[in-house]
Amino acid sequence: MVKFQDAQLDRTFSALADPTRRALLARLEQEDGLSVSELARPFPVSLPAIMKHLDVLAEAGLVTRTKLGRTVSCRLNAEPMEAAMGWLERYQRFWTKRLDALEALLEARRKGES
Repeated sequence: MVKFQDAQLDRTFSALADPTRRALLARLEQEDGLSVSELARPFPVSLPAIMKHLDVLAEAGLVTRTKLGRTVSCRLNAEPMEAAMGWLERYQRFWTKRLDALEALLEARRKGES
């Protein structure tokens, strides 16, 4: 049965909709365990703006934060993306079937013209 209401999936896609948040996740994928200031360094936005983005990512479960002394470190948690990938794969199968059918139709027409 297809679930049309899935709050976690909504949070995941909402978090991934922003290019800055996707870039933050990409950095964490390359260098897990960065401090917030290290993570924010290459971005042309303020530290509070980065922290708001991290809040959204944390609420979606895509980032975990740990505090050691005054340093807050971030880690990627890709688990919520698994459900998003499952949702997208359904549509990939749909389009693959459609494109395969189109390819078969075009091949049949090509053979008929020969």
